[in-house]
Amino acid sequence: MENQTKQNASIIAIITMMFLYAMISFVTNLAAPIGVIWKSQFGGASANTVGMLGNGMNFLAYLFMGIPAGKLLTKVGYKKTAMIGIAIGFIGVFTQFCSGFFDPETSKLAGFVVYLLGAFISGLCVCILNTVVNPMLNLLGGGGNRGNQLNMIGGTLNSLTGTITPLFVGALIGTVTASTQMVDVNMVLYIAMAVFALTFIILGFIPISDPERGKVTADTVFERSPWAFRHFMLGVIAIFVYVGVEVGIPGTLIYYLSDQTDKGAGLTGNAMAIAGSVAATYWFLMLVGRFCSSFIANKVSSKTLMTIATFGGMVLIILAMILGKATTVSMPVFNGTSFDTVVVPIAALLLVLCGLCTSVMWTSTFNLATEGLGKYTAAASGIFMMMVVGGGVLPLIQSSIADYVSYMASYIVPLIALAYMFFYAVAGSKNVNKDIKID
Repeated sequence: MENQTKQNASIIAIITMMFLYAMISFVTNLAAPIGVIWKSQFGGASANTVGMLGNGMNFLAYLFMGIPAGKLLTKVGYKKTAMIGIAIGFIGVFTQFCSGFFDPETSKLAGFVVYLLGAFISGLCVCILNTVVNPMLNLLGGGGNRGNQLNMIGGTLNSLTGTITPLFVGALIGTVTASTQMVDVNMVLYIAMAVFALTFIILGFIPISDPERGKVTADTVFERSPWAFRHFMLGVIAIFVYVGVEVGIPGTLIYYLSDQTDKGAGLTGNAMAIAGSVAATYWFLMLVGRFCSSFIANKVSSKTLMTIATFGGMVLIILAMILGKATTVSMPVFNGTSFDTVVVPIAALLLVLCGLCTSVMWTSTFNLATEGLGKYTAAASGIFMMMVVGGGVLPLIQSSIADYVSYMASYIVPLIALAYMFFYAVAGSKNVNKDIKID
């Protein structure tokens, strides 16, 4: 009877973590498509960089919140930490909503600053939620391949909301002009605030206990730190560059496809809607990759998955950089309910296919880096989340290269990042510090 009760509690905890996984992607993926509005309003030579600043602020929050989130997790547990994160998320989205009250003619800069503040606060939220869901699912699954499998399933839901979000925003914005304002996406922000409020209330009534495996108390003695593990230290770098890859590939692709200048893809029709659909297809392929991987993740190691995925991603990016827009292809794009066909440069198709590769990289990297850490897992998760700031840093670097060189040349940034991740999967992920006490 006791075992059955524990099993039921674990199932409830797993389902809750899966839902939080979905919320993380919804908040994160608001930044890039909304950034197109600000890009259009400000214009100029650095328009792409301006448009990506909201995304940059979102991920900059990880740098400040990563370690505090890990300490919070150790002090108050998984459930209370998640509820704190959700409350902060509501405040973040509400702040972005308030940026729409500023007159774009007289107070454009002030509105942009408020928007960036809201993006930063939202980033604090997703950092906290990531600190909760990743280690908890790994621990509930008992680590290893089973822990990886649970994170893959959660990642599938994460990709589902990642697919829907740019479609929502793209549909509401339509064709972006200099007169397009934040109020044009109010409906998305209303929905986001309602989801946060409802989730906070429901989570308050759900009984969730911290997993026994890797559990720490006030009496737990930490002889060392997570930094003492070489595979964790190298994994921190891997996650820094990975998030930059995941965000930078579709984020820059949106700007490339929606750009009507000679530097852009030269699409006809509603370029922004097409760009949103293409980006959504990238996230849809991440969903497909995670869904399929969830069936084999308990049999295939994280190391093998990551090695194959990083190599495949490098090949696709190299081909995209070489072929560019010299050739166009008819590409099926996901519009939310079905598939349409659009004509895009072949580079766009190749970059979208990278979604299949990036689908397994987050969970694989996290599991490889935290495997065998035991009581150091919570602290390691906080440090790990701090390095998600790479999702803001690398896309900004990539956008700057796109501004001053070309869009395709900017993909050298994710290419170098994938090369490092390939090294980590092959050699850097081995735990050479098994002599350290972890219980």
